[in-house]
Amino acid sequence: MKKAPLFAALDDEAATALQQSMTSSRLERGDILFHEGDQGDRLYVIREGKIKLGRTSSDGRENLLAILGPGEMFGELSLFDPGPRTATATAVAETQLIGLGHDNLQAFLTDRPEVAATLLAALARRLRRTNETLADLVFTDVPGRVAKALLDLSSRFGRPAEEGILVAHDLTQEELAQLVGASRETVNKALADFATRGWIKLEARAVILIDVERLKRRAR
Repeated sequence: MKKAPLFAALDDEAATALQQSMTSSRLERGDILFHEGDQGDRLYVIREGKIKLGRTSSDGRENLLAILGPGEMFGELSLFDPGPRTATATAVAETQLIGLGHDNLQAFLTDRPEVAATLLAALARRLRRTNETLADLVFTDVPGRVAKALLDLSSRFGRPAEEGILVAHDLTQEELAQLVGASRETVNKALADFATRGWIKLEARAVILIDVERLKRRAR
């Protein structure tokens, strides 16, 4: 939990005090925490598992904005700018969360301004990442975006394996395509090409990165 921006600026005593004011919840894969458009007044920190944030267009198409894992937070916009949720939050694995309401956080920030600075830094990183994603959609081809997505997932969910880096992303092929912003067929073609070249090995809702350097060059 100390990795979460909400706790990073706190000593152990303050972090424990804040955590005691938070509520716990548990989700199974496929459970929806909140829908796009719902009124929100609470942020969440992931203790275990993974959450996907997605949006749905008027014609029913879906796009994944992010896949988040342990230590990452979401829903913080509603604390600074109360209003409708901008995405739907769905568990893609068994997930444990802790949530903090607007009133509790405001009271805490009054005594701990360093936490506000840490949260603003986290928001700035989120905005920078969003800008990079928009640029990738314009300037990077689908295989490049797939390579970049695999590297990003490995940096957060990867662990050493005998053949390389095992990335248990828990995503279906359709969800991975939504994350990249392309059709499932095009993404599957890119993954198959990477596997044929020996850069990756595909597993069920996971992938093993074998040649990370090649993927980095393809992601540029």
